[in-house]
Amino acid sequence: MGCSSNNSKQEETRIGNARDTLLLLLKSLPMGCYFNIYSFGSTYESIFPKSVEYSETTMEEALQTVETMDANLGGTEILRPLKHIYSQSCIPNQPRQLFVFTDGEVGNTKEVLDLVKKNSFSHRCFSFGIGEGASSALINGLAKEGRGHAQFITGTDRMQTKVMQSMRFALQPAVENISVTWDLPKGVSVTVLSPPITTIFQGQRSLVYAQLTGQSSEAAEGSVRVKYSLAGYLTQNQLRFSLKPAEDTGLTIHRLGAQTLIRSLEMEEREHQDGGVKEKVVELSVQSGVSSSFTAFIAVMKSDGKVIQGPLLHRAIPVATGSPLMHTVDSIREGVAILEANRSLVHEKSNHLCILESDISFFSRIKKKLRAVLWKPSDRSLQTDGADYSQTSKLHDTQLHKQPPRDNLLKLVGLQKASGCWLLDPALAAALGRTSEEVEKTKPASVSQEVWATTLALIWLHGFKMDAKEEWEILAAKAVSWLHAQNEPYMTECLEAGNTLLGCKLQKDFLGF
Repeated sequence: MGCSSNNSKQEETRIGNARDTLLLLLKSLPMGCYFNIYSFGSTYESIFPKSVEYSETTMEEALQTVETMDANLGGTEILRPLKHIYSQSCIPNQPRQLFVFTDGEVGNTKEVLDLVKKNSFSHRCFSFGIGEGASSALINGLAKEGRGHAQFITGTDRMQTKVMQSMRFALQPAVENISVTWDLPKGVSVTVLSPPITTIFQGQRSLVYAQLTGQSSEAAEGSVRVKYSLAGYLTQNQLRFSLKPAEDTGLTIHRLGAQTLIRSLEMEEREHQDGGVKEKVVELSVQSGVSSSFTAFIAVMKSDGKVIQGPLLHRAIPVATGSPLMHTVDSIREGVAILEANRSLVHEKSNHLCILESDISFFSRIKKKLRAVLWKPSDRSLQTDGADYSQTSKLHDTQLHKQPPRDNLLKLVGLQKASGCWLLDPALAAALGRTSEEVEKTKPASVSQEVWATTLALIWLHGFKMDAKEEWEILAAKAVSWLHAQNEPYMTECLEAGNTLLGCKLQKDFLGF
């Protein structure tokens, strides 16, 4: 099925965002790691036969392939590439990280989540739902079973910002042996409503909802303690709270707690198909006034309080299956009629995703392994001709599409070398908004061209792009590490000349000197 011009523009925007995101990811990888890129739809392909060491050559080869990628694999079959990835041995001492991007849903969610859970001991999974049609069950389930972090990218959200945020999480050491204990006075008991905490990341908030029952005349305060192991060290945090809250606090917290428990029970019901769990969800939903997958609000007339009457309408809605073909079902849920559908729940177009796999040794201090899955929508209709979608060892040969011009930030990022440095050339000068003559004439005579170019790039990032710091922070840290390795004795002179050229007033400490 062809797409309208508006949809085509949206797809082109998403494809462009996907390419820019993968550019940032590849430029942020440190030297010495191993990586690979997979793309998949109804079949899957990889750039390299197996993970290769990150270098200038392999990075450039990967980037050239990314620029020519097109969504031409049909369907959204994620299980087979995941099985292939998990079948490969991890590189010793470098835990595997998996980044998954998708804009839709799959027909075998439980099987996918079971596979991720089975391999959770050897990796962490970071998932991203792109657009309004992304399956929350799949995205949240991948992160939960893979001990990672889930994010949803909708509306005006920048994909690059959220992906690089998760990249920082992936580079952090894994938190292990997490436990939560409650210290309450006699007569007071606790029922935890939230699922167990399986992951903790620096800078991320973890919410735990619990229901306290009973009374105590002995104490007016309780506490909760979180213990975990980080990089071999036992750490704990304690929070004290009052057992005598202020009156008239409302029901907001109660409903949030009920919502958390409902979502947890819904996931349990999907996994085990337990009718008893479904009854609990319905009962809790009705009592708390929080909707669930088994309940819904019904419109009533405010004037007389009567339920609005009308015929229940059946509407055929496409649903995804394990194949690239579309099937329809009569969709009507218990007591809830679908009265109007503005769009299909599943787009009639194929999807294209990429997996970036790498074993990361982050500046020789934090050792991790990264895999990223990059979403790409297809610009062709679903395959319905029964063609053989067998696995191929290389990406399809595609013609180089003319890409829209990138902003100066992405131009500058694209010029960075795998080692972290920049070269002094006309392209760098243009990205900095200066002429080649200006950049070359102001270079201190005692400073090498690479050190001068890298210093200018870092000054420009900190001076003009602080609003996008989350996107370039990791690759800038790699550049600073490269500068330190050069043992440049004239960094003060270099920084002063760079500030003068670019009109900034940055101090030497931002480079860590």
